Amino acid sequence: MDFSLLLVLAVALSGAIYLLDVLVLRPKRRERVAKAETATMEGLDAPTREKLLKEPWPVDYARSFFPVLLVVLVVRSFIVEPFQIPSGSMKPTLEIGDFILVNKFAYGLRLPVVHNRFLEVDDPERGDVMVFRFPEEPSVNFIKRVVGLPGDRIRYEGKQLYINGEPVTKVLIEEGPELSPQQLLLEEQLGEVSHFIYNNPRDPGPQMSEVVVPEGHYFTMGDNRDHSNDSRYWGFVPEDNIVGRAFAVWMHWDGGLPSFTSVRRIE
Repeated sequence: MDFSLLLVLAVALSGAIYLLDVLVLRPKRRERVAKAETATMEGLDAPTREKLLKEPWPVDYARSFFPVLLVVLVVRSFIVEPFQIPSGSMKPTLEIGDFILVNKFAYGLRLPVVHNRFLEVDDPERGDVMVFRFPEEPSVNFIKRVVGLPGDRIRYEGKQLYINGEPVTKVLIEEGPELSPQQLLLEEQLGEVSHFIYNNPRDPGPQMSEVVVPEGHYFTMGDNRDHSNDSRYWGFVPEDNIVGRAFAVWMHWDGGLPSFTSVRRIE
């Protein structure tokens, strides 16, 4: 189900009904009241006047919901949109059940449903945590970290990431961390962004010979390097598929009571 499409249709329908009432139906109701008052010497009593002026139920609902739906559409399409993390591919940065906020303005404004960018603001930078529509199934949203920019040469061998021929610096922080005892917790430096990743020493993981990121595309990887379905498997993210930049976790919910103790910025 495309929620953006449903929201646009709801705004269009409620707005059309509201506009029809303002331009056509409301003047006709007032005209009926004026004719009725002219036809009687004593004028209309309050209940009769109210009955003649009463809005039909579709108009009443449209008038109530249209401004609310319009605000939701504008905020969700152009300012910020919430998402839930469904998998562990971005551990340790993001946990399953984290609810995140995505900046829809960071990479330019796009029209809802058709996703065409009509205002350029900025481009993704190396190290950004980005939400995008999965190239192989655009109805599904993915979240990964931007590793390669247009023109970059990317290689991944022996659990080591290389960008433009240079190994990306990573430092071992902890062996067998409490939250994931089978993993190694490392700190990686991607451009100006320092962040944590997981590597599983018992899993050889994927090997990828050098590829060049095409213009208008990006190479992405999950921070849970050995458990992430990312660009190493299916290729590059087209610019047209970008949704926005994830910048905060505002809630965590794993089926019990929602928790707000993990509210934080996403690095």
